[in-house]
Amino acid sequence: MVYDLIVIGGGPAGYLAAERAGHEDMSVLLVEKRKVGGVCLNEGCVPSKSLLYSAKILEGARHGADYGVRCDNVSLDHAAVVARKNRVVNTLVTGVKGQLKRNKVTVAEGVAEILTKTAEGFVVAVKPASGPDGAGTENVGKRLLVATGSAPVVPPIPGVKEGLEAGFVLTNREILDLDSVPATLAVIGGGVIGLEMASYFASAGSKVTVIEMLDHIAGPTDGEISKILLANYKKRGIAFELGAKVVSVGGGEVKYEKGDQTLAVKAEKVLLSIGRRPVTEGLGLERIGVLTERGAIKTDSRGKTNVADVYAAGDVNGVSMLAHTAYREAEVCVNVMAGRRDSMRYGAIPAVIYSNPEVGSVGETEESAKAKGLEYECAKVSMMFSGRYVAENESGDGICKVLVDKKTRAVIGAHMIGNYSSEIIYGAALMVETEMVVNDIKEMVFPHPTVSEVIREAIFSL
Repeated sequence: MVYDLIVIGGGPAGYLAAERAGHEDMSVLLVEKRKVGGVCLNEGCVPSKSLLYSAKILEGARHGADYGVRCDNVSLDHAAVVARKNRVVNTLVTGVKGQLKRNKVTVAEGVAEILTKTAEGFVVAVKPASGPDGAGTENVGKRLLVATGSAPVVPPIPGVKEGLEAGFVLTNREILDLDSVPATLAVIGGGVIGLEMASYFASAGSKVTVIEMLDHIAGPTDGEISKILLANYKKRGIAFELGAKVVSVGGGEVKYEKGDQTLAVKAEKVLLSIGRRPVTEGLGLERIGVLTERGAIKTDSRGKTNVADVYAAGDVNGVSMLAHTAYREAEVCVNVMAGRRDSMRYGAIPAVIYSNPEVGSVGETEESAKAKGLEYECAKVSMMFSGRYVAENESGDGICKVLVDKKTRAVIGAHMIGNYSSEIIYGAALMVETEMVVNDIKEMVFPHPTVSEVIREAIFSL
């Protein structure tokens, strides 16, 4: 059969693009080698948040006396947490499959390989993901959308490969399915995934050590907020080795260099979380001449590659490895296919660390603004300016920062740490996206009492 569109990869970009294209009355084939929903739904965003919510409830119970609620002998049943996580994932995967079916998308389980291009379109073979090798079935698509996502970076550190094979070293996939809480956990990498898992397992009872090459955690997060987050993690007993380079893994420990010293930390399990890389190998992209740079597919603002009728969306383009970015990129691709004018903009994409406390960020940080030579004014207020934050937090140290262009008075960035940050940051993203100016925001009415009012307080402090 000749399809209007073949989508390779069933993660956020792939399944949403397939659904949207089906809604446009295109005939669509979606090929996924593992599970529909991709890493985000099955092994990342959603399951990790399920675990983190259980940890949040646990911490609330442990500190309930601060709020007049006393709970004795509070404990966490990790097996039950994982079982609930699996139910959540299954529910959502079922929902995605239902949406694909309603939009008449054909779903094929297997590994896709691009064979050639003919007068009819692109020939794609779908082979079984497991079992004996075979020719597979061949399908033709007038258009292709590559949405194969990303995989964990596995560095050539001595012992890492062997550790992965033995189950001593884990990636985001395996750690979410641990049947018990390790007594000691070493986390290699202080980025979002590493911090979120450190947060959960510390609450669950592990002695956690985070080893990070940089002198700070949370990557490009605002520097001041990164320090507040670090202080909160340390209060919870999580140890950090910053400016440390891991040199070997094995024998129940992780060795690292820090300055002129070689040190080691004991670990029952090790989480490898130093970043992700686009998955493009073995797809056959070279057969049709698709351009890649450092393993990522090169696209323009419309999701188009250098080959006509071939698109790419999601982590595979290496631009912004976030599920919500992938959703929007998928929509742009399908809109362009349908003949509508649309383009991708990356300047106002919010980012969240679902730690306790939460971190929300969008747009320029003070560090990035200075690096770009931007003239800006920064307003910073304590989250204690919010009545609801005070009501719900004992001795909270959260802050909200808003960056404004000095000339235009438009908001160019917003950053916050504190509960509800993940739910508030989209409003700040809207301000950055629409280039709202200070005086217009002053005329907005925020619901009271909400933590979101700190944005208003920051604006009025300018």
